Formats: sequence, structure tokens, C-alpha cells
Amino acid sequence: MIAVAMVIGGIFLLFFGGLYYEFSKMDHVTTHAKSHVTTYESSDATSDLPPYLKPMAPVLPIFASMPNAESLAAETLKGSPTMAGVITVLQNFVYDLHFTNMNLAAKESEPKDVLQAYFDVAVSHLRPLDEAYRGRSVFPIREDESIFMSLAAYREHLLADTLKYAFSQSMHPDKLYVGAVVQNCFGNVLDDYTVDASGLPCKTGFEVIGKNKKGKDMTKVSDAPPDKNGIADFCAMPDFKKYCDNGQVRVLYVHETESLGPAYARYLASKLWGGETYFVQTDSHLQFAIHWDEKYRNEIKATSNFPKSVLSSYPPGFNPDNGFTVKESNGARLCHCETNALDPNPIIRINVGKRYQGDEPRPTQIPFIAAGFFFARAEFLVDVPFDPYIPWCFMGEEIALSMRAWTQGWNIYAPRKNLIAHQYRPGRLGLPKFWESTNRLHKKGGMNNRVQSRIIKRIKHFVGYPDATKEEIASEGFEFILTDMEHYGLGKIRTWDDYMKFANLSVDTKNKAIACAVNSWCNQGQKD
Repeated sequence: MIAVAMVIGGIFLLFFGGLYYEFSKMDHVTTHAKSHVTTYESSDATSDLPPYLKPMAPVLPIFASMPNAESLAAETLKGSPTMAGVITVLQNFVYDLHFTNMNLAAKESEPKDVLQAYFDVAVSHLRPLDEAYRGRSVFPIREDESIFMSLAAYREHLLADTLKYAFSQSMHPDKLYVGAVVQNCFGNVLDDYTVDASGLPCKTGFEVIGKNKKGKDMTKVSDAPPDKNGIADFCAMPDFKKYCDNGQVRVLYVHETESLGPAYARYLASKLWGGETYFVQTDSHLQFAIHWDEKYRNEIKATSNFPKSVLSSYPPGFNPDNGFTVKESNGARLCHCETNALDPNPIIRINVGKRYQGDEPRPTQIPFIAAGFFFARAEFLVDVPFDPYIPWCFMGEEIALSMRAWTQGWNIYAPRKNLIAHQYRPGRLGLPKFWESTNRLHKKGGMNNRVQSRIIKRIKHFVGYPDATKEEIASEGFEFILTDMEHYGLGKIRTWDDYMKFANLSVDTKNKAIACAVNSWCNQGQKD
């Protein structure tokens, strides 16, 4: 692994919606980063790319300049998209959000101010992008069996390994494309957006340092150097550099202060899709079985509702000492749900049911989608567009995704085999969490929970929670959290009532919640 790649030289000029953005010179560049600051212009490796993928958006260095960025963004918003234009629009959004966050932090603002400010920036930058392609795909879907992998990576030390394993274990690595949202502590961000990586401005997560007299864990947050950039590490590997050079890796860099949870990051990652046939969303700390790509393609085609089918599961954990190739095992169905009363903002959690026996002729239906792994044709992005208005959400994105997809006519299936493995992370590892960044930035204990408790009502509203009616939300002064709800709520193919019966859910009026019941048809694999 190598040190973090930092930007050298150059000015990043972006013009969007009357805004003029200037990125100053960035110092403290590692030797390796210099060696990979190549032109990334059209070459023999990129000559076969579709026109909308040219010019290639730079993979390195971080926050690199892009020729004609302002005109590419403007044309994209007018309905003539390029990947470089989409990335420019997203960078404009992240840049504006950064300074909005800094201003709010200086004022020690209240949750309502923080949320309203986010919505203002999102409406300014993200709404026009979504409006321009409402009801259609941004790019034409290529019928070449290609796969786009969406990766949201928050200060991820296993990102380079995940990319290496994904490409090396695939049957057709030439058909694998990655869109990574790299949310790192790159160093100390100065007032003009310059990154200074000379000191130790970053922090660890809560590390367990011992036990107190009552036998409970004692934790500590320590200073830390800037995070390593997994993209730079991966692109430096001789066997994999070509995938960075030829446009199969697309990256959006985000400072950790703008890391607002997995649902938000997955929205950004979904925008890096470039016309590939299939869309797969995964976490960024994975291992893969041999030919996992071809096996998932074949598995989804075996479903009875294909092409409107989604494969989803919670992958098993992996032990780093057991090598990096996943040994295939029988998959488990996502049949159950529950509400953990100890959650700061309780909402439905998805859980597994019974495993396949191994002799089933085809995948069977399940009622839930896991956000950490699902696989579908790219039309999913048109029918179930990711919601840009759920920052800070952690729990809740899965029931929202499940209900939206199913009511839009997509059937959900458990894959019969586990082809990926996931690193499940106990808190004692001391790995940083996005809410720790939020709490440090706004200097108020539990700030993430305070904003999350409000924004999560956007999801609860269409899921059917009794305490999240439009009137209830408006009475608290947070009606703006329902912005553009008609575009990111339930589908019109099947109804809310239909889904509630299908998933065996009911409204618990007394506890103002959604109640989960045993789902026997799912465990028994009774629905093809």
C-alpha cells in the first residue's frame, strides 16, 4: 500500500449556475501520485469508448482539473450528458456543501438549520440533474453484459483490495466498471479548499484501550495521518493500472466533512453509472468467488420475473487469514425484519431467514433488499432512482429501497449461492464512522442523531409510520424534508397495501411503528 495521493499544481475552475469555483494549488504530493498524473485523454486504450464517456474524467490526482468542465456540466443539464459533465455537477454540489457546512459549524447551528441548508444546496445542484433525466436513463443502456459496481467508501482501508479481488476474480474483467465515492480525510482543508497533509489533522474512530473498574470497555479517539487513497493504491498495481487508464474506474472524491451517511453516498455513486447493462451495489470491504460476475448474470436470468428482478442478500463474513477467494456456500433468504428499540431512531431492520438446501431449480422471492448487496439490470435506476434527500440516514434505507422497488413492479430474489464475503466490523477495531465526523464538525454531542431523527421521517412517511404523516411533520416545522417526495416514494405498479400483505407487515398504532410478523412463505421458498 502507498501513502495518500495529494494534488500538485493546477487550478480547478468550475462554473455552474452562476457560481465561480476556484481550487488553489495543493501541496504535499506523494511520489507515487506524481507518477500517475497522466493525461487521461483519449488514447488507444480509450478509443472504443462511447462518445458520452469522453473526455475521461480524471481518476487521479484527487480533485483534479477537467478541461471544459463548465461547458460539459451545462450541456449535461440541458440533456446532452457526458460522464465528465455529471461528475462536474456532483463536484459543484460537494464544493458548495463543504463551505455551507463550514459556515454552519462556525455558528453551531441547530438541526433544522443544518437540514435546511443541505436541502437548499441539493435543490440547487442535484434536482436539475435528476429533473433532466426523469423517467429515462442518463445514458443508453449497452446490451453487452457489462456490470457497473457502485462502491461507497468511507475512510476505507480495504478499498484497493476490494477492487483487486473484484477484477481478478471476474470472468470478464473487461466488462466490469466501477464507480467509487471516496470519502476520506485527505488532510487539513484550508479556507480556499486547499489540502494541507503535512500535519495530523485526522482522527481515528473510538478505539478500545482497556477496561474500567466495572469491566466495561474504555475508548479513545486519537490523532491520525490522512487516510490512504485506495484508488491510488489500486491504480499503482501493474496488473490493474489498465482499468484506471481505460475508463473502467470512475471516482468522486469527497472530504469526510461531507460524508453524510451511506444512503447519501450511494446516491452519488449511482450517478457514476455509464450505460452498463447491470447495476450492482456493494460495500467496499469485500472478497469474491471465482467468476462471480458471470454467475450473478446467470442467476438473475434464472429468476421468473427477469428482467425486472433484483438479487439481494446479506453476504457471510470473511476471515482475512483464510485467503481472498470466497468459497461458495448456500445463500440465505432475507425473510425477517425487526425494530430495535435501542436504536436512537427506531425503524425496521432487515434480517435473514433460512438458507437454500442446494437443490432448488431457481431463485425464490423475498420481500426485502439489502443495501450492502443487490444486483439488477440498469433499468432499476430509471424505475427506482436513488433519493438525494436522505443525508445522515443509516437505518431505514433498506425498507425504503425494498418497498419502492416492489411497488414499481420489481421482484426481489435471494441468490442461491453466496459469491461474495463481507468484513463485518466490531466497534473495537477503532474504525471511524461518518457520524463521528458529523459530531466533531458541529461540536454538539449526538448531532448526527439529532438530524437523523428528523430526516428519517421522510422514509417513515411513505413506509406508513403513524408518527410521520405530512401533517405531523409540518407541525414540527420540517415540511421541507418531503421535497420532491413524488419522485422518490412508492411506485404505481403495485400498492402499499399489496406490499404490506406480501411482506407480512402491519401498522402498530399504539407504538406508532410498523410491526413485523413471521414470513413462512419466504423461508419455505414458496414464491418463484
